[in-house]
Amino acid sequence: MTVKIPGAFVGVNVGFGSTSLPAAEDVVTILKAHQFTHVRLFDADRRMLNALANTGIEVMVGVTNGELLGIGESPSLAAAWINKNVGAYLPATNITAIAVGSEVLTTIPHVASVLVPAMSYLHRALVASNLNFQVKISSPQSMDVISRSFPPSTATFNSTWNSTIYQFLQFLKNTGSFYMLNAYPYYGYVSGDGIFPIEYALFQQLSPTKQIVDPNTVFRYTSMFDAMVDAAYYSMGALNFSGIPIIVTESGWPWLGGVNEPDATAENAETYNSNLIRRVVNNTGTPGWPSLPVSTYIYELFNEDKRRGPTSEKNWGMFYTNGSAVYTLSLTSLDMVTGNSSQGVFCIAKHDADSKSLETGLDWACGQGKANCLSIQVGRPCYEPDTLQNHASFAYNDYYQRTKSSGGTCDFGGTAMITSADPSHGSCVFTGSSRSEMSGISTPFSAFGPVSTLSARGTTLQVPDAAVLIPAILAMFQILSS
Repeated sequence: MTVKIPGAFVGVNVGFGSTSLPAAEDVVTILKAHQFTHVRLFDADRRMLNALANTGIEVMVGVTNGELLGIGESPSLAAAWINKNVGAYLPATNITAIAVGSEVLTTIPHVASVLVPAMSYLHRALVASNLNFQVKISSPQSMDVISRSFPPSTATFNSTWNSTIYQFLQFLKNTGSFYMLNAYPYYGYVSGDGIFPIEYALFQQLSPTKQIVDPNTVFRYTSMFDAMVDAAYYSMGALNFSGIPIIVTESGWPWLGGVNEPDATAENAETYNSNLIRRVVNNTGTPGWPSLPVSTYIYELFNEDKRRGPTSEKNWGMFYTNGSAVYTLSLTSLDMVTGNSSQGVFCIAKHDADSKSLETGLDWACGQGKANCLSIQVGRPCYEPDTLQNHASFAYNDYYQRTKSSGGTCDFGGTAMITSADPSHGSCVFTGSSRSEMSGISTPFSAFGPVSTLSARGTTLQVPDAAVLIPAILAMFQILSS
């Protein structure tokens, strides 16, 4: 039995090792704003699963390494895990896969013996709940389980794991699941110590003198990513398993490193992830398996500053926790946006926020925060409706759009929230709206005197002398040329 993948998708990993994660609802807003259709959670976080309900986003939940041993020794515990973390959320939350552990064989080898039993017990629980056709089970493996990955045609699994790997692949075959691979050309390039050109790791064109060819198959590899995927396919083939498709559960590039990590740069991260997106949505396979597209989850949505290790370990995120992009990524043919977009992300006041707290936030935004609050003055386009919630939303958003690239947040004492819905209305155009391009509004501050009161509430606003109302123009990013 094999599972068919009709088309490749680009998903994203969401980790929780950050000291300043936004609320689950805001994370989902960011996912929707950038049109991610697939997300992988490293656990089964209740708040995220609730927030993802009714979004249509396909969700991969995770059994943590800490949970694995207990589940692998107890069918009843496995059944309870499924009921609590999967059955309780379906069908509203579109859970389609379970990742059992993470790189178990290479990170916690003493637990390897219970990996396949754990997967089997979880699958048995899915069958009992009639969920086995919707939810697939697998376990992400690192490239380290392959003893030598190049040339791909000679790749084999490390013989230390032969028995476990064989049982693992038999489970995938029997249940119609897929092999989950964590493929990181960054590590392959760095550990190669100059063996491979960096262009090969970044999906960039190679000169004729740098062509990478498998001498046995004469397949030409234009990227290390493809070679890694083929190495996994050939390794499965060496154990006489075929027809099991690969999904790359993690791949990415760090954008910041320490003094001894010169290749961890924003430029390289932008290049790698942009090219990865383009490569995946081309819906093509690898040189060895051209008919099997390679769906991939990018690692990762946010930085995780709690992670141990060198600087690069903490800096893989594509977005800051306030929703702004760390670096610009290109659009894809699926219109998945991973940078700014015409759809946009906005910061508005919460509807249930306390009025005194809102006034404090509004005063700060238009004063110390230096938001441009001219449009919410009497007679200006955004004065109506004359409500505290409306005026605060405009000021909050103006501040957020101006400062998010430098770390500005959408919080304001807990009175603000992120939304993908454009709050513009009538002639009132919020900063960051796609309508900003067409509005043609450009009002010099010199046309108005100092601002005294906002409305009958008597809120005094200090507007910076250099304030100029110039709506931000969001430009669509160009798809990288071939």
